[in-house]
Amino acid sequence: MQFNIAALLGDGVGPEVATEAIKVLEAIGEKFGHTFKFHHGLVGGVAIDISGVALTEETLEMCRNCDAVLLGAVGGPKWDDPKAKVHPEDGLLALRKELGLFANLRPVKVLPMLVNSTTLKPEVIKDVDLIVVRELTGGLYFGQPKKRWQTPEGRQAVDTMVYSEQEIERIVRVGFEIALARRKKLTSVDKANVLESSRLWRQVAMEISADYPDVELEHMLVDACAMRLIQRPAQFDVLVMENTFGDILTDEASILAGSMGMLPSASLAGIPKGGASKAFGMYEPIHGSAPSRAGQNIANPIATILSAAMMLRYSFNLITEAGAVEKAVLEVLEEGYRTYDIMETGKTKVGTKEMGGLIAERLIR
Repeated sequence: MQFNIAALLGDGVGPEVATEAIKVLEAIGEKFGHTFKFHHGLVGGVAIDISGVALTEETLEMCRNCDAVLLGAVGGPKWDDPKAKVHPEDGLLALRKELGLFANLRPVKVLPMLVNSTTLKPEVIKDVDLIVVRELTGGLYFGQPKKRWQTPEGRQAVDTMVYSEQEIERIVRVGFEIALARRKKLTSVDKANVLESSRLWRQVAMEISADYPDVELEHMLVDACAMRLIQRPAQFDVLVMENTFGDILTDEASILAGSMGMLPSASLAGIPKGGASKAFGMYEPIHGSAPSRAGQNIANPIATILSAAMMLRYSFNLITEAGAVEKAVLEVLEEGYRTYDIMETGKTKVGTKEMGGLIAERLIR
């Protein structure tokens, strides 16, 4: 089978880690008889430098004509001026909105061989296996009005959190569908004691739960969830939440797995069924562009490689192939190979290219 993938490598370490994911996908193609055709485009800071915008119409159209998008990372200090009219993240937000990528899946699984790679006690994190479902195209990041202005008393700014019943329903259904294929527990995260949008969120979640009698639904305030993620993270199975809460809590959750370099993500335009689908999606690591580490061959490519595995599962419905990638990652880690961010005494330190190569080799040998 042939699959067309839009490859937007981005800024900083993005091209380095995405190149290793491409290497692994090509190994999968060789092993299982698939052809992955990569169509390259620019997004983020590099697109601003060349075209003056963070995402061109040509690149967006290319993405629409592909089966999935592989994204490296965007941004960096070069483009961080708050007075600038265009920012690298504008391209990322535009991709999410224009491609209808409303459901962001961020799995957090503590691998046994990395249980000592975090600052938390091993007994707290050893059984952690959760997935955060983040609403991606609504809330504060997209609501209107969104502006800044000058008053006689000084500067003011406003951002608006807006959610419709339909937006809430579709993302909550994603949470229920994924929970149905896992341990059948869904935690809906909100701030219903303060925010009107969260009260609607909780009400809709309760209504949708009637369609999923086999899934246990619990509600949790976002501040309590932030505490529980560190205190008792193993209690969670699937969590569903609005855009801003998801952005913050998944970065917090990354410490459970030892490094942001270990956490993949999928942004989907459809609702997966039974833990798989053929939904259009964009796949990227949750980490940023890390410009200070760019060009040094040290960034951890595993998050991007695991994002490619999610692509195989959620956009191409290639379950066996996705499992093969995940198994290869485990084998390399079990053999003691580590990038700098998860390095431990007695292990073998390798660079970005070496880690990607080791994982690809396990797939074709």
